[in-house]
Amino acid sequence: MQPTLTTTDFRFPGQTSLYHGKVRDVYDIDDSLLVMVATDRISAFDVVLPKGIPFKGQVLNQIAAYFLDATAHAVPNWKLATPDPMVTVGKKCEGFRVEMIIRGYLTGSAWREYAAGAREICGVRLPEGMKENQKFPEPIITPTTKADAGHDQNISREEIIAQGIVSAADYDIMEEYTRTLFKIGTEMAAEKGLILVDTKYEFGKLADKVILIDEIHTPDSSRYFYADGYQERFEKGEPQRQLSKEFVRQWLIENGFMGQPGQKVPEMTDEICESISARYIELYEHVTGRKFVPADDHDLSHRIETNVLDCLDRITL
Repeated sequence: MQPTLTTTDFRFPGQTSLYHGKVRDVYDIDDSLLVMVATDRISAFDVVLPKGIPFKGQVLNQIAAYFLDATAHAVPNWKLATPDPMVTVGKKCEGFRVEMIIRGYLTGSAWREYAAGAREICGVRLPEGMKENQKFPEPIITPTTKADAGHDQNISREEIIAQGIVSAADYDIMEEYTRTLFKIGTEMAAEKGLILVDTKYEFGKLADKVILIDEIHTPDSSRYFYADGYQERFEKGEPQRQLSKEFVRQWLIENGFMGQPGQKVPEMTDEICESISARYIELYEHVTGRKFVPADDHDLSHRIETNVLDCLDRITL
């Protein structure tokens, strides 16, 4: 199996802190820049799985950079540079403790809740009689609280504002940006024969301005269906052909793991890891329309460190 990068511990000039997320390692430089390294770690059900996935970090970082550049005219974002295939450098913002999830179709966790009888998610009423993978009349926004560890929790707009997590004015901007980004992402996906089913966005604040942060429209944050055959499969009640991380969740579910206490992650063989890698690469090529070019992986840490140091020498705010 190809080499993977699952841990980093760089020491960059001006570095003030290092945060290890589920997938990304984030380096704070002089409290003004962030160096975000997309590792090859993979998580599901808010649990980091024990093996890395070859080229996953490169895929995530390059898809995110592609969409951040493509949407910058409509929504301001944090990105300044991508000095390495697995790294983005950008402006440090004060992140909001909320993830803005927007859903165009009833699927995944929302469908599981609906099938169990729920008719309201995050304060949003859902129509009766819906079927799995059915398109909503209009996309719905179902926010979650952003947890450092463990499961994110569903929360309504009203609760977010009442608890002072985000001001009403900032939330309105986040909601507007979320709908704008989803509309652009939907149009870009349609051009490639895909349906952007649902996704999540994160925002922060910089000098009193709401800014899009982190990644967008990657397989870790989004779900895509193939447009071809969607309607026929929906009418027959068949599973949709999709490009997302949902197939990883389904594999885990089928093997008795949903992130609950006492459950054990099934064995991740090289074959499983390579098949997941192939799905990530497939999604990259579909959503960007570009051929995936694997970066040199003989010494990932050295390559990243060299490229970031060169970038930090040149970058100016």
